[in-house]
Amino acid sequence: MAYTFYVYIMTNKRNNVLYTGRTSGLEGRVYQHKNKIYKGFTYKYNLNRLIYFEEFESEYESMLREKQIKGWTRTKKETLIKTINPTWNDLAENWF
Repeated sequence: MAYTFYVYIMTNKRNNVLYTGRTSGLEGRVYQHKNKIYKGFTYKYNLNRLIYFEEFESEYESMLREKQIKGWTRTKKETLIKTINPTWNDLAENWF
């Protein structure tokens, strides 16, 4: 059975906070963020907009990529986001 792993970036309406995460179920995880299921960083800063994600076949590769992105400056993260989402639209706006 093949799994897909994801690295993703969430933000809020003002785009003033970026959160990088990793999951094996992107749709479910974004649902949790949008509906504030767990009280934590994304809950505190109302991070409910998916603005970037990548897919991986390996959990290890996704873990390395998440760590890499988390170590970047905000400017470098913004450049990455703009490669697939130049207007910072919510990529999951119509998922639920």
